[in-house]
Amino acid sequence: MFGLDIFVSTGEGKPKEGDYRTTVFKRELDVTYNLKIGSSRTFFGEVNKKYPTLPFSISGFENTTAARVGVKECMTHDLITPYQVLVEKAGEYVAQFKCTVAVQQRSTVILAGDITFAKERYASEKSIQNKELQD
Repeated sequence: MFGLDIFVSTGEGKPKEGDYRTTVFKRELDVTYNLKIGSSRTFFGEVNKKYPTLPFSISGFENTTAARVGVKECMTHDLITPYQVLVEKAGEYVAQFKCTVAVQQRSTVILAGDITFAKERYASEKSIQNKELQD
């Protein structure tokens, strides 16, 4: 299985992390820590209950103020990871597409992020020249 992270840009194609505050996070399953602040423990418990493996937004919580406090401590101890906002030069747009792909013997299957992708809408002047890689 592979995780594909595709970025499409109207600019030079070199996105970088912006100064914008992110509101989308994912839970790190292999990290454990006993949180000290009560609101952080409440927030993290709700994350584990509602979004154990999927990305989530702070707006999905009833008390967003307590969620912001909980996010701070959880990020400090690497319990959650933010999806950073990517930018290019002013006036340029960046879009991101993520999916999980299983490459099987006879087929390739998109397991998560299965959105119809019309490749004829996107053209690139770049191509793979190496015949082995194309095959």
